[in-house]
Amino acid sequence: MVQSAADVFRERGLNAPLEAIAQRAGVSTGTIYHRFGSREALIDAVVPDYAEDQLDEAAAGAEACADPWDGFALYVERVCELQASNLALNDVISRNHPGTAKLAEVCRRSQEQARRIAERAQADGALRADFAVEDLLFVFWSNAMLIRFTAETAPDAWRRSLAFTLDGLRTGAAHELPTAALTPAQVEQVMAGRGRAAI
Repeated sequence: MVQSAADVFRERGLNAPLEAIAQRAGVSTGTIYHRFGSREALIDAVVPDYAEDQLDEAAAGAEACADPWDGFALYVERVCELQASNLALNDVISRNHPGTAKLAEVCRRSQEQARRIAERAQADGALRADFAVEDLLFVFWSNAMLIRFTAETAPDAWRRSLAFTLDGLRTGAAHELPTAALTPAQVEQVMAGRGRAAI
């Protein structure tokens, strides 16, 4: 049942119907509820380990780059690739998983990794100084929507969009921004509201 859930979530995202998982596993939907209690508990039983592995691997690759900008760009590109290749990870990275405690902790750790990678590129002078790690969430949210809407027609369209974004994040391209970055508290508030809204 766990493998069936992992496969369906990967193909259809974390909002995939539990009926589809039950059918894939050859059990009833009631069996899923009996074993896990809720969709959130099922997600927390299936997704956090491989999400953490993939996100850790992306961060390790970035931190291994000698050039801080290359490391930052590699990290962002790799995370966007994860979104494009696995709709469960697309939802994880774009924070579309309310009520999943284990997965929320994976995301918290991942955000701290991203902060270190970004700060390293800023310290080197390559990443614009007014960039905040909270801004990266907007990149991933935008990418999540682009992937969902272009997957069948132009599955690599996200790469072009990301290239424009990365060029705009270089110090040499920086212009004064019209508003401040969200605070961590504002990000939490946005994510809480987003959890109640349909993507």
